[in-house]
Amino acid sequence: MTKKLVIFLHGVGSSGADLAVLGPLWQERLPDTHFSAPNAPQAFGQGGGWQWFSLNGITEANRPQRIVEARPEFDRTIQAVCQQQGVDPSQDKLAFVGFSQGSIMALDALVSGRWPLAAVVAFSGRLATFQGKPVGSVPTLLVHGQRDPVIPWQESQQAQEKLKALGIQAQVAWDATAGHTITQQGVDKAGEFLAKHLV
Repeated sequence: MTKKLVIFLHGVGSSGADLAVLGPLWQERLPDTHFSAPNAPQAFGQGGGWQWFSLNGITEANRPQRIVEARPEFDRTIQAVCQQQGVDPSQDKLAFVGFSQGSIMALDALVSGRWPLAAVVAFSGRLATFQGKPVGSVPTLLVHGQRDPVIPWQESQQAQEKLKALGIQAQVAWDATAGHTITQQGVDKAGEFLAKHLV
């Protein structure tokens, strides 16, 4: 029987526990799906929590390289979760659900083709790395508040355009009143999306 696993990827300075609460909200829609919310591998030095890559001295120019350098630790984290859950991504169904920096890593994993993904949901993220070659169609949902002061919603709009060039028809869900957060509207949209694509 095919196993289904959703891995939550939290934002900088946060922890897996912050996104783990989404699992029970979706369990009824995804009754045979497992959920996991690991901590990112690096400690965040400005007040606790964890990070996938450091923001110290980060610029638009050096962000892509930071992400590339973060890939080995990211991949080890994902591999460890898959082993714990008894999931083989090449045969089972694996989905990433990210928020902010977690979305950046999820979208990087998508466009680099490093993981065979059944679906990706990116809340309040950006596509900071761009391979420029088709990676195959993976169901992708971009959710973004149009009052986000941290990562402008236009980043998700640009990500949609870049993904289209790679053959990925990403769906988008804008929230006109939301800031840098996950709203109930976004939770519902993502739950419906995952229920459709993790069948």
